[in-house]
Amino acid sequence: MARVEVIMPQMGESIAEGTIVKWHKKVGDRVARDETLLEISTDKVDSEIPSPASGVLVAIAVPEQKTVPVQTVIATIETEGEASATAEPVPAALPESHTVEAPVVRGEGRPPGGRFYSPLVMTIARTEGISLAELEALPGSGEGGRLSKKDILAYVQARKSGSPAAPVSPPVVRVGPGSPVGTPVDDPGLRKKYPAPAYEVLQMSNVVQKMAQHMVLSVQTSPHVSAVHEVDMTAIVKHRKEHAAGFEEREGFKLTYTPYIANAVVKAIKKYPLVNSSVEGDKIIRKNFINLGLAVASESGLIVPVIKHAEEKNLVGLARAVNDLATRTRTKKLTPDDIQGGTFTISNFGVFGTMIGVPIINQPQVAILGTGAITRRPVVTDDDAIAIRSIAYFTVSFDHRIIDGALGGMFLEEIVQNLEGFDSGTKF
Repeated sequence: MARVEVIMPQMGESIAEGTIVKWHKKVGDRVARDETLLEISTDKVDSEIPSPASGVLVAIAVPEQKTVPVQTVIATIETEGEASATAEPVPAALPESHTVEAPVVRGEGRPPGGRFYSPLVMTIARTEGISLAELEALPGSGEGGRLSKKDILAYVQARKSGSPAAPVSPPVVRVGPGSPVGTPVDDPGLRKKYPAPAYEVLQMSNVVQKMAQHMVLSVQTSPHVSAVHEVDMTAIVKHRKEHAAGFEEREGFKLTYTPYIANAVVKAIKKYPLVNSSVEGDKIIRKNFINLGLAVASESGLIVPVIKHAEEKNLVGLARAVNDLATRTRTKKLTPDDIQGGTFTISNFGVFGTMIGVPIINQPQVAILGTGAITRRPVVTDDDAIAIRSIAYFTVSFDHRIIDGALGGMFLEEIVQNLEGFDSGTKF
């Protein structure tokens, strides 16, 4: 017999610590190699960590919700037989998720929703002859609705007995569309001040804590100034409507407004490159490349994946990059590199119906664009006629240390002109 130590992995070069969100096994449980052992969270990504060996979990050194430095021993697995000699510890740097794609089930294609499953769940599905369609329809009790071992085993048992499996409620409290805020916690001090059932006390999730710290730091660092411009999106709406069907048939995903906006932003940054900078002391670091961040509401909270070298992509290239990042964000397939190095960010709060918002700068950047909902309303045209147009409000928040009102206004107006003057003859 031999023992294998499980360490806190380093999820990227800049990551110094991680928080254990959930142990999927308890001391004394058997675990198979590559079976999900625990879930961790860092200020960059959330990840499922597979077991480095098969055996029995004999010790858990770090409890749930505790944060420890990378390379810390967090558990011990006792192995048996010759396999123990070849068991490897969890590597120091891992991709965001160690799950496999569902297409291995009965040779079916990639699931339409892009859902991913752990190796153990896939093994059970193969053994029990569960189809991809059945997997896609099953509710999950894991983080972000992930399908766990107990979920699929409950389904197997229910199917054998001829009764449907009851869905399991997710273990986190959610406010809004799938955004975990925290879990109920028993705090004696707060319970006296906020007695149940009139009040409920929640422990912030690690992602929410990190986001809160980042936002407070940004406000303390940069003197924020914002400008709001109206933009006539009629030409964009018309072009998208005319090309949406053909685009989806050819590319395999839906055409959204985001690539159009990203394209307009890239062109505006090229004209006003100071917006694409950061500040270090009394020095301005101007970037000669554009790494475009897109704020995405995920199951783990707000994440900002980055389109690297957006200046090198045309409209189709931007559309592909946007879809790729959005898909991998929703399926928790982002790597640490995907969310680092941004030079400018777009926040689309319009997707929730918000018309005007004032976003907080994503440090160390010096500006951020917020895009509101597109609504149809009557507008007075240049020839004093009344016309129905598709209108949106765009907000740019900028760091007044290096961007004054004139530059901020001109930059935003350039984005507006790029959208309103969009060439309707543009082909994909």
